[in-house]
Amino acid sequence: MTDSAAPQQELDVVCIGNAIVDVLAQTDDSVLDAHGMVKGTMALIDEDQAKILYKAMPQGIETSGGSAANTAAGLASLGARCAFIGKVRDDQLGDIFVHDIRAVGAEFITPAATAGPPTARCLVMITPDAQRTMNTFLGASVNLDPDDIDGDLVQRAQVIYLEGYLWDRDEAKAAFLKAAALAAAAGRLVSLSLSDPFCVERHRDSFRTFVTDHVDVLFANEDEITSLYQVENFDDALQHVREDCRIAALTRSEKGAVVVAGDEVHVVDANPVEAVIDTTGAGDQFAAGFLRGLTRGRDFATCARLGAMTAAEVIGHVGPRPLVSLSELAAQNGLA
Repeated sequence: MTDSAAPQQELDVVCIGNAIVDVLAQTDDSVLDAHGMVKGTMALIDEDQAKILYKAMPQGIETSGGSAANTAAGLASLGARCAFIGKVRDDQLGDIFVHDIRAVGAEFITPAATAGPPTARCLVMITPDAQRTMNTFLGASVNLDPDDIDGDLVQRAQVIYLEGYLWDRDEAKAAFLKAAALAAAAGRLVSLSLSDPFCVERHRDSFRTFVTDHVDVLFANEDEITSLYQVENFDDALQHVREDCRIAALTRSEKGAVVVAGDEVHVVDANPVEAVIDTTGAGDQFAAGFLRGLTRGRDFATCARLGAMTAAEVIGHVGPRPLVSLSELAAQNGLA
């Protein structure tokens, strides 16, 4: 008797991070000031604070989010084969998240929690200058632990992509270390996003150790990378990071991006946009484009151009995920 089960396909990227439902609303600085928010950053809040802020928000848009999940959505839109690992609760928002991540084409098999805090949500305030200020109740997402890391998924992927936001809890750190060890044993690449300057400040020493010991591809913006190395300028940070990992893809907003790989340095301009509406998800989508290029064997400059293209698409509208087919957009831009 023959085995009729279809062989499992290889994956391009497995993204591991917080499973969050985003609530996005356009507002003004007065709302931020009234609640003591620091514009352009992410603050962790508890369940009671989440309820208060939700009531204070104007009418908004609810959409599945989470940094690494947004990257998975971008990868899928680019035609990549990807999966996501993250924790939700068996509640309404959890059902929404599971539906949405599978609907974009990502494989998702992490079992939902049946007890404990509810599914995470992020309240995103978008001011007229397109800055997004995030207030995140992490809920069930932080309860990701090593048992949730599916070894088969990790070993089937060319790259695993880890979200720095998940670094706040020891169990999640252990999950990252397990995933990195499995990936290394299978000859796969490990990538990490530093996520946020305040995240770097909270975990600078352990981040630097993890980057040096485990990370092949590092994603960071200018503020994050200078904070990681506690230096005053970008050029100094660049010299440090080239010693710590094989590839560093560093974004600089309207200045574009710089890719450092040993002695190689590639500077890529930002893509022009008609108007910057919402920067939510720009870094997530840059990572999606870069990783899509990397897993297809493209040179680093082309990887960065794909990242710039995907970032430009997402900042032109409200929401952290693409509204058009990124694979078609790449073809139109000669990057397919």
